[in-house]
Order: sequence, then structure tokens, then C-alpha cells
Amino acid sequence: MAQSRQPDALVIGAGVIGLSTAVRLAEAGLAVRVRAARPPQETTSASAGASWGPYELTDERVLHWSEQTRLTLEKIAEDGSSGVRLVRGLEVAPFPLDPPAWVRDLSDFAICPTEELPPGYVSGWRYTSPLVNMPRYLEYLTRRLLGNGVEIDIGAVNSFKELTGAARVLVNCTGLGARYLVPDDQVYPTRGQLVVVDNPGIDTFFQDWAAHEDMTYILPHGDVVVLGGSATPGSESLTPDPARAAAIVERCAAVEPALRHARVRRILVGLRPSRPSVRIERELVDGNVLIHNYGHGGSGLALSWGCADEVLSLSEPT
Repeated sequence: MAQSRQPDALVIGAGVIGLSTAVRLAEAGLAVRVRAARPPQETTSASAGASWGPYELTDERVLHWSEQTRLTLEKIAEDGSSGVRLVRGLEVAPFPLDPPAWVRDLSDFAICPTEELPPGYVSGWRYTSPLVNMPRYLEYLTRRLLGNGVEIDIGAVNSFKELTGAARVLVNCTGLGARYLVPDDQVYPTRGQLVVVDNPGIDTFFQDWAAHEDMTYILPHGDVVVLGGSATPGSESLTPDPARAAAIVERCAAVEPALRHARVRRILVGLRPSRPSVRIERELVDGNVLIHNYGHGGSGLALSWGCADEVLSLSEPT
């Protein structure tokens, strides 16, 4: 698609939120550009697990955004090159817990009998969910952009004012960068760490509702399994912590003993762009029409397409 001299929208950021938003806008017929400080494979999104699930429910819009995202990911999973697969698995809690409404509405939802739960858990249910190989998925989104004539320009943005006249609408998908670019002091990093190991034959996912910050989850992706996880609010260290990695493997091996001796391929560390609530709103800043889309924490993938739809509706001329 030929780009006009002034695009309709300039999307700032190339993580899963930025790319999904840019795809949605471009495929709706808008002339779009993307500018980001780092390419997609160097963003926090590239280090995510990643699975779908509406876990951060501080905003009443989250359930709608996550449902729209699930439906979109299910369609994307039909493309074998997308990195998205539909996988059945088990979700559990170490305390009595009623399944949330969103999971009860899924077509293959089923309560798991207590005798089938791993040791230490008392509640559980099975369902099918999209699992996403994030590096492959980011490549897939990039290909969809290229197919619409949208390239990703790599370059830092230091202020919205410097982008005056760059597009009819600016879309701020900078994640953690919004701390300084907006600036927004409600944004803070939550350090996450994952362990990628050889797959000893696991083909279903597992995740728990932890009573603390560190959820346990097992996400199979072909010949590897992503094990998690950890959450350290306020930490900005990107250095892998071997002790924490060992603890993750031990927790996961307690659920799937075959993981105990699986070869570790790599340890992934990322900084989730946390905020008390997701910010999606339109405002006028330094003469620019600006739409914010950031603050998704660890739910960027799970909310991505629903939030992209919201941005599309906000991008229409008033």
C-alpha cells in the first residue's frame, strides 16, 4: 500500500502491543508508520512465555479486550508459521477457588477431579488456550505489516513534540518507555525470569494461581518448554539469577518430574511495563493528537488485539 506523505498514524513502539496496533490500523486501510527504539526481537515481548489469560482485572474493559484477543489468536493459529497454537492444559490453585467466568465460558472447559491434581493443589480445571512462541509471532506480525507496506523505522523518540506533523495521529505503545516519554510516574518495571529447557515429551500446558508473586507455569513449544516464572516489582536488572532459575525448574519438576533433568537452553529476563491499570485514551499533546496504549504489565499478549481495536476506534477523526 502506498504511503501518503503524512501517514494517518505513527505507532511508537514495536513490542506485541505496538505491532498488533499497527497491523490493526494498517489492515483497516490507514496509512501507518512504525518507529521504535529497538526492533521487535529486542523488546520485552520477545522474552515472554507466552499464554493467553485475562489475569489483571483492575479495569472492567479487560475481559472484553482479552476475549477479542482470544478470538483473534484462534484465527491466527490456523497459520502454521504464526507461532500460535491452541493447546489444552490444566490451571490449578493451592486453595479452594471457583473457576472465573471467563474460563467457564470456554467450549471445552472442565473441572479437574481432585485426585488428578498435582500434589499441593486443591482446585483445578482444564481448557484450551492459545500458546505463543513470541519470537516467531513477532516475525509473523512484522510480515503482516510488510504486506501492507509498513516498515519499522528504528530510532529513539525523546518527545512527542519532535514528532509534530509526522502523522495525523500518534499512537504511544512504548510500554516501560512511557515513564519518561509521557512522562507517567505510575509506570514501573516488574522483572520476570523464565527458563527454556528441552522438551521431554510434554504437550499440555500447566499454570497455577499462586498466593505469592511467582506463578508456576509450564508452556510447551515444540522441542522446548518454557518454565516460569518470577515477578519482582521495581527491579530493573536484566542479569539472569541462577538461584531463581533453579527454583523455577524445581517448582515445575514437582508438577512434571520429567523436567527435573531437562537440559537448560537459556534463561530469559524481561521487564514487564506495569501500571495500576492499562492506559488507553486520546489527548492533545504539543499540538499532536496522541492515543496512549501502554501499561499492560504481563498481559500484553492477552490484551493486544482488544486494545488494538480500541485504538482503531479512537483514531477516527472527530
